[in-house]
Amino acid sequence: MQPDSAPTLIDLRAAAARAAQPLTWPARVIALSLEQIEEGTHGLTPDLGPLLVVCERGARSGLAARLLRADGLEASAHAGGAAGLV
Repeated sequence: MQPDSAPTLIDLRAAAARAAQPLTWPARVIALSLEQIEEGTHGLTPDLGPLLVVCERGARSGLAARLLRADGLEASAHAGGAAGLV
């Protein structure tokens, strides 16, 4: 995937998990919590382009993607969890 075609990666994992296993991604990676997405304080805007949401095992990313779509953003979930991206 080229940086200009890759979606922005939204990393929902805890800070310790991000530090222990950083994700390699050809585009921007933004760390957020599910709570920030639920509360609408995520600060994401449509100019980021498509978003791909990932969490530790894939359970929370689907909910987060649905909430982001409800906020008018183009978001999808990576069902395989972070291990599928490393």
